Amino acid sequence: MKKKKLVIFGSGEIAQLAHFYFSNDSDYEVVAFTVNASFIRNDKFCRLPVVAFEDVTIQYPPEEYEIFVALSYSKLNAVRKEKYLAAKLLGYRFASFVSSSATVMNEGKIGEDCFIFEDNTIQPFVSIGNNVTLWSGNHIGHHSVIKDHTFIASQVVISGGVEIGEQCFIGVNATLRDHIKIGDKCVIGAGALLLKDAEPEGVYIGTATERSKVPSNKLKGI
Repeated sequence: MKKKKLVIFGSGEIAQLAHFYFSNDSDYEVVAFTVNASFIRNDKFCRLPVVAFEDVTIQYPPEEYEIFVALSYSKLNAVRKEKYLAAKLLGYRFASFVSSSATVMNEGKIGEDCFIFEDNTIQPFVSIGNNVTLWSGNHIGHHSVIKDHTFIASQVVISGGVEIGEQCFIGVNATLRDHIKIGDKCVIGAGALLLKDAEPEGVYIGTATERSKVPSNKLKGI
């Protein structure tokens, strides 16, 4: 089967991961990377050409190539959102990556430019917006909604019927009880436990483990 041609926006770790996953677990062939001209440091990345985003439509016209924005959650996902919207204005269609090792039972209600890693469980009647990242190993409970431009780290438990707003960040091992709403631009820290609604632009931080007063060389039985 002929593979679809893909340009990746980015030249950092997320872009390298996107190249790996699309190359090994999708029907896309990555042909190039693109970043803004001021960020180009080398003309090759992952042995493929790096072209200025300002000129990308000349070499890789949107009629023939799709694009994927491979950026992290910098500035609470605002940078990734900005580049997604910029590529959309140029007329590009967006690829989404959904790992073949993910369990997806929501009839494909996954938006464009999504990055869904291995071992995610997406239960029935879940809706996932555009430009959403689900790192590995999350549980997305039935009837939940994840809106555009949100980033969810690993091993997060989202119970049934949860609504997550736009441009949120949810950290590793956070737990959200059922049928709560997370407002836009919220930060839910690693290990946090949310039992009620979160107001927009709220920051919710779990309790960090502190160092014991007993040094390791004084422990018995280890």
